[in-house]
Amino acid sequence: MEIIYYGHACFGFKTSSSTVLVDPFISENKLAKDINIDEIKADYIFLTHAHYDHILDVERIAKNNNSSILANPEITAHFKKLGLNVIPMNIGGVMKFSFGKVKMVAAVHSSSFPDGTYGGLACGYLMKMDGKVIYVAGDTALTTDMKLLPFIYGYINVAILPIGNFYTMGGYDAVIAAKFVKTKNAIASHYDTFPAIKVNKDKTKHLFLAEEKRLTFLSIGESIDISKFE
Repeated sequence: MEIIYYGHACFGFKTSSSTVLVDPFISENKLAKDINIDEIKADYIFLTHAHYDHILDVERIAKNNNSSILANPEITAHFKKLGLNVIPMNIGGVMKFSFGKVKMVAAVHSSSFPDGTYGGLACGYLMKMDGKVIYVAGDTALTTDMKLLPFIYGYINVAILPIGNFYTMGGYDAVIAAKFVKTKNAIASHYDTFPAIKVNKDKTKHLFLAEEKRLTFLSIGESIDISKFE
């Protein structure tokens, strides 16, 4: 199984049977200018919340692929009105797929659509895909709820954590989050896209190394095999 980084907080997951995309914000991300969103494949699009920098390209990608959009009821209601396929879910819920199962978990963050409409509760996803476990934290502060996650599907092979600070937790809190979820591996998310979330990559990597954990910064467009994270 491959994990692909499309910039900001957008990741793709190529499983043995399906392709999943999370939080597509590409077309107005200057750092992702070399990504052609019309070439992106997505059987499913998972959304963590309704902010502009997480839903911008949902409609275009979903129409290109006839994707099903999984998100909270407020977000799915919005996209259902646009004629798209939706799967309404809420925090604590679990859905089975051909590649495994996905649990919607808590995130501590605000959520509204670009017009100010309420976007429901923000969330993250704990995903068991092809036998590997991935935690997509979404936009969140550090929370002790994270301590519960290793009890659900067992060892988390990799946690995708926001590190940009200001709008989410930063590097110091992300290290604690990795300790809470008991993973050895993290992938950085939600950094550098805007001036307020610029990070010092070397410093942040060393924060993880000091706790005997590894933080990976993927280049935009880069893919990595899940087998790299044991």
